[in-house]
Parts: sequence; structure tokens; C-alpha cells
Amino acid sequence: MNSQNISAGILSALMACTGGAILVMNIGNVSGLSQAELVSWLSIIYLVGGSLNILLSLWYKIPIAGAHSITAAAFLSTAAAPFSSQELAGSFLMAGGLIALLGFSGIFKKILELIPKPLIDSMLAGLILNYAVQIVPAFKEAPFVAGLAILGFFLVPKISRSIPPLLGVLVFGVLGLFLGYDFPMAAEAPFTLPHFVIPAFTAQGFLSISIPVAVLILSNDIAVALAALKKNGFDPPINKAIAISGVGTSFVSLFGGHSANIGGMMTALCSSDEAGQKEYRFWAAVISGSAVALFGLFAWKIIVILALLPGFFITLITGFSLLGVLLSSLQSAFRASHYRYSVLFAFIIAISNVSFLGISSAVWSLVVGGIAAKLLGEGKVQERSETVRQKKAV
Repeated sequence: MNSQNISAGILSALMACTGGAILVMNIGNVSGLSQAELVSWLSIIYLVGGSLNILLSLWYKIPIAGAHSITAAAFLSTAAAPFSSQELAGSFLMAGGLIALLGFSGIFKKILELIPKPLIDSMLAGLILNYAVQIVPAFKEAPFVAGLAILGFFLVPKISRSIPPLLGVLVFGVLGLFLGYDFPMAAEAPFTLPHFVIPAFTAQGFLSISIPVAVLILSNDIAVALAALKKNGFDPPINKAIAISGVGTSFVSLFGGHSANIGGMMTALCSSDEAGQKEYRFWAAVISGSAVALFGLFAWKIIVILALLPGFFITLITGFSLLGVLLSSLQSAFRASHYRYSVLFAFIIAISNVSFLGISSAVWSLVVGGIAAKLLGEGKVQERSETVRQKKAV
């Protein structure tokens, strides 16, 4: 273990324990969860998610890092409100079951290929855009604090490119709060354990929550993590990683959590050259998982601290934490020249955040986008070029 392992592991954990935690708190606020339910949700996803990735890293000696799906949490911030905590638990359980089934059966790749990646990216970009736009009114409400946070976003990467801009937003934003904001008195923080939630299964929950959550975890977390590992010269256990993420998601759902899985960007960081020599990079993932699990252990205390933060600051951090995902999703979606109107339709529908027939806009964006692609023949250009390329290779 060396300093590169430690720094990469800590930065990886910060990805999950900053914007990710605030997103989950936002879900609790819009869904009307009690503090006990919110503590249960936070603590279980970080405890299990961190522990899961520690075990995988030590067992396979591969840098596998993660906690929960931040993209799924972003989706749930707008989709979870109509459902009770029992219905959400049932929906998360079904999502985990779908992921585990795909892992154990080994058909993940074939299933994911049925949904064009540009449509998934445009759907995700549409959902996240609403949060990014809210940075502007947050700045208007508190220009001094928001101005310092934005300054941190641009200044910190100039100091070191290995430090994520979000850390600069947090540090400078908190500094601004201490200088220009009067914090209220902290509430009592009684120790709370994760508590069991009896799941309720509904068709609406399956269509509006389970399927989108499973798709987002598979495409934006697991697929990204596995691709990053292969890119950096590792041979990950693909089917087992998928199955274990599914089982982990099903388990945490029984305590209100939405997922426990390997993380895309967290694994990418821990498996990169910045994490040190290749044979020791798994220690970066172990450190990341340890920090994540520790965060979950003290969630009952941390949630009180986060509750002291003003609404505009939470909005600001949430928006900045999703900028990277928004940028990559937009680039991936609209860079695909063989998908034009289908991607645009999916993007617009996702932005609307309007449910129809009890089904969320995320699902409708994929359905309408997929139908449009078929009717307009979009995507076939790429398929023909790939076929020609394969024939030439033979």
C-alpha cells in the first residue's frame, strides 16, 4: 500500500459520500420519509455497498470500488414521490432480482444491446438537466456562497488535476457558509439501526421504478466499471460482479435502500494509473470501500450535519455533483450521428418528468425513443458499417 493507493481510494469514496448522500436525502425529502427511514436507507447502502466492494477487491485482487448507484438516485429524486416506502422497497427488490438474474444467466450483454446506448444516455441527461439548471436560482438566492463554490470548481483542479472539481465546490462552499450563513441549532441524533421494511409489489412500481433502476445500474455503473477494468488491463469476473450487485441491491432493499453495487467512476479511478502500480491498485478500492462503509456506520450522525445545510446549498451541491454525468451523457447521446430524432424525443420526454398511465417519464422516453428509432430506421447505418467492417476483417 502506498500514497497513490490512499489518495485514489479517498477521492473515490468522496464521489459517493458527497453528492450521492445529498441525492439520497433529497429523495427522502420529496418522498416524505421519516428521519429513521432516511437513516436506514443511507446507512444500509453505504455499509453494504462499501463492504461488498472490499470483499470483491480482496477476493479477486482487482480494484472494484463502489457503494450505490448515483445515477439511479438522481432518477429516484423525481420518480419516487408517488410511492410509499414499502412500494419502493418492493420495486428495489425486483430491480435487484432482475440484475441478479442477468448475472447468473450470463445474458446481460445481449439484453443491454436491445436498448441503444444513446437512448439511455439521452434519458439520463434529460433527468439530470433539471438539477443542473437549479444551480442558477441557487446562485441568485445566495450569490456569495454560490460564488465561492463556483470559484472552487474552477480553482481546485488548477492546483491538482487529480482532485475532482466537486471537492473544490464543497470546500469553498462550506467556507462561504461559515462566513455568510447563520446555522440553526443541531437537532438530537439518537443512534438508529437500519430497520426492516416489508416490501409491497406493484405493477406500477415494476414498470416505473424497477426497470429504470436496473437499466441505470447495469448501463451506467456496472458496464462502466467492467469497461474501465478491461481498459486498465484487468480481467474482471463479469457475470459474478453483475450477480453480486443484484443480490446486494435486493438485500439492501429490505431496509429501504435502492442499490448496493460496483460503481463505474469509482472503479475507473481506483483501477487507473493514478492509483499506483497495477498489482497494488486493489488497495485503493479497499480504502475506498472502508471509507464508504465507515460513512454508513455513522450515517445516524452525519444526517444531522447534512440537515443543517440550507436548501440552496444542497441544490448547488446536487447540481455540481451531476455535471460530469450530464456532460458525458449529452456527449454520448448526441454524438451518435446514426441516432437523431429518437435521441431528441427521449431527451425531451425525460426532461418533462411527466408520468402517464402511472408510468414514469424515464420509461416513456426509452419506449418512444426506441419506437422512433425503428420507424425512422435510425441506428441501421451503424449496424451496416459494423457488418462491413467484420466482413473485411475476415
